Amino acid sequence: MERVVTSGFFELDGGRWEVENNVWVVGDDAEALVIDAAHDADAIAAAVGDRTLRAIVATHAHNDHVNAAPELAERTGAPILLHPDDLPLWSATHPDRAPDGELADGQRLSVGATELVVLHTPGHAPGAVCLHAPALGTVFTGDTLFQGGPGATGRSFSDFPTIIDSIRERLLTLPLGTVVRTGHGETTTIGQEAPHLPEWIARGH
Repeated sequence: MERVVTSGFFELDGGRWEVENNVWVVGDDAEALVIDAAHDADAIAAAVGDRTLRAIVATHAHNDHVNAAPELAERTGAPILLHPDDLPLWSATHPDRAPDGELADGQRLSVGATELVVLHTPGHAPGAVCLHAPALGTVFTGDTLFQGGPGATGRSFSDFPTIIDSIRERLLTLPLGTVVRTGHGETTTIGQEAPHLPEWIARGH
């Protein structure tokens, strides 16, 4: 797997913030899958190279995670996959271009020898998902879980109790050594984050 860091802006509720995003490319020498096509289709396409791009998966539809998805899809022919609960957010960024397919809890996506299991983890966004790759010992969490706590829930379409439930029930139940590959910032592990759940609940962050 590879990480591509791209830069741009996150826009929601009338605000605009400069951000750096992690774009994850998973696969083998023949084919790949992109998780969160953010900001820079050129940089992502360069990382994919001459491999067949099987899918462009959105962990959620905030603009900074999907703004390069249509261009990348057009260049590669790969379908864009999104959980349907995030269609209102998607439409705010791409009103004239729908995703090509839906993600569902428990769905399995295969690329090369790697299988990723879709975990619906609402809270940061209604249709937020994480992608668990048991054979790789990793989970791609988008903006649901970071090093140091849950994703932000202070804006439209988000809810703090919901993200806490998602993290507790869907992520902290994974093996403690599972590497958490996030939508922004550095990686962590389930074991590093799990002991801090009571602190997050107490501070309501």
